[in-house]
Amino acid sequence: MTLVQPDGCLILIVDDVRQNLESLGAMLKQVGYTTTFASSGKQALERVHKIIPDLILLDLMMAEMSGLSVCEQLKADPKLAEIPVIFLTANQEKEKLLDAFAKGAVDYLTKPFNMFELLARIRTHLELKSKQEELKKSLIEQGKLVKQLEELAITDPLTGIWNRRYLYKQAEMEFQRAQRYHQAFSILMIDIDRFKRINDSYGHNVGDAALKALVPTVKSSLRKTDSFGRFGGEEFLLLLPETYFDTALAIAERIRKSVEKLIITAQEKMISITVSIGVSSYKLGDPTVETIIQRADAALYQAKNQGRNLVIGDSKVNMKIG
Repeated sequence: MTLVQPDGCLILIVDDVRQNLESLGAMLKQVGYTTTFASSGKQALERVHKIIPDLILLDLMMAEMSGLSVCEQLKADPKLAEIPVIFLTANQEKEKLLDAFAKGAVDYLTKPFNMFELLARIRTHLELKSKQEELKKSLIEQGKLVKQLEELAITDPLTGIWNRRYLYKQAEMEFQRAQRYHQAFSILMIDIDRFKRINDSYGHNVGDAALKALVPTVKSSLRKTDSFGRFGGEEFLLLLPETYFDTALAIAERIRKSVEKLIITAQEKMISITVSIGVSSYKLGDPTVETIIQRADAALYQAKNQGRNLVIGDSKVNMKIG
C-alpha cells in the first residue's frame, strides 16, 4: 500500500467549540496537513460540497445539527459518500457510537485527543481511501479490458464488423424469434465479384481496401436492428429481422447499385467493384437457420453463374434482379 503523505491532503474539522477547532487544526498543521473548519453541521454540509475534503473529523454532538445527521446526509450523496468520517466524541457519548457506525463512520476518537493516536488513525483511513480509489480505478480498467476482449472475440479485425462466429449466434437468435412469433426474417449473402483478380492485379492491400470500403456502403442501407458481418474471405452476411422477401430483395438491389457506383482509392490506384447478392427468407418448416443460409448461398452461386453484379432470390421463389 502506498503511504499517503500529509502534503496535499485536506481535512475538514467540524466542531461547535472553537477551542477544539483551533487545537485540532494546530496538531494537523504541525505535521503538514491542510485543514478547513466548520462550526456547525449546516456549515459543514455547505462547505463540503465546495471543497470535497479527503477526510472529515466530525463532532458527534453539536447544538443545531448532530454529527449523526450530518454523516447521514453525507453518505446519501454519491459524490461525498466515499469521504471517510471519523467521529469526535466524549466518553459519556460512547453509547451513540453504534449509531455512528451505522450512519457510515469509519472510526472515532475520544476527547481529549492523544496526538499520536489522532495522527495514526487519520493516516490509516487516508491510506485505506487511497487504496480503495486505486482498486476502483483498477477494476474500471479491467472492465474496459474485458469489454475490449469481448469485442475482439466477435469482431472481424480487418473491417471492424461482426465476425462469422457472432453472425451465426445472431442468426440463430433471429431464426428462433421468427419461429416462435411467426415473424418475417431474411438473409442476404453478399460477395465481391472477381475479388481474386483484384488481389492478383493490384495486391492484397488494395483487396483489403475494397473489403473495408464495402462496409460503410452496405451499412448506409441498414437499420439498427440489422446485423452485418464478414462471413469469410470476400463474403458478407446481412441479417434482416422482421423483413419479408420482397423487401429484402429491394434492400439487396439498393446495396448492389450503391456498390456499383463506389470508387476505391488505394496506393494511388482507383478501382471499382461490384457485388453479387443471394437472398433467402424464413419459411414455415425450415428446420434450422443453416437452411436459410444455404438457400441464400445457392442464390448467390446462381448470381455468379449468370454474369455477376446481380441480385438473385431463393431458387424456390425464382427471382432475379439486376
